[in-house]
Amino acid sequence: MTTKTTLARDPKSFLYRLCQEDAYLETDRDETGAYLVDRDPEYFGPILNYLRQGKLILDKDLSEEGVLEEAEFYNIAELVRLLKQRITEKNKESMQTKKHVYRVLQCHEDELTQMMSTMSDGWNFEQLISIGNSYTYANEVSPEFLCVVSRECPTLINSNERKLESNDRAKLIQQKAAMM
Repeated sequence: MTTKTTLARDPKSFLYRLCQEDAYLETDRDETGAYLVDRDPEYFGPILNYLRQGKLILDKDLSEEGVLEEAEFYNIAELVRLLKQRITEKNKESMQTKKHVYRVLQCHEDELTQMMSTMSDGWNFEQLISIGNSYTYANEVSPEFLCVVSRECPTLINSNERKLESNDRAKLIQQKAAMM
C-alpha cells in the first residue's frame, strides 16, 4: 500500500497517469478501488522507495536488472538512468577483476587423450609443447609434452578486500592429501 502522492511523484510516469485516472489507460481495480497491476511485487519495493525518497536503495540480493525492467515499465526516466549507470559500473568492475590463471602440465604421449577429455572446472587447452624427452615403459619409448591450460578466475570484492574465488579440484585434492 502507498499513497497517491507517492505514486504521482513523477509526472511522466505510468503511475502518475494511473492516479490521474487517465481515460486512455485501462487498469483493473478490486472491490476497494485499489489498482491491480500485474507486475512483480518484489521489484516494486525499490520503485516505491525511490518515489518516496528520491534515492535508489536496493537490497543486496535484489537484481538491478529486475528493478530496471520495472522502472522502464513504469516509465520513471531518472530511476532508469540511475539503474543503468549502476549496472554499467558493476559490469566495468567485474571486467576489471577477472584474471587468467595458467598451468603447465607434463604428460606422456599416451596420457594426452585422457588428460584432454577430463579437463573440467573451466580449464581450457592453450598449447601443446613437445619437450623431446622420452621415457621407456614396458619396452616402449613415449615422448613427453608440456600442456598449457588456462582458466578465467574472477576475484570477488568484499569489504574492499580481493578474494580469489576457488572451486579448483586440484587444490581440494591437495588439501585432502595434506590432511592424510
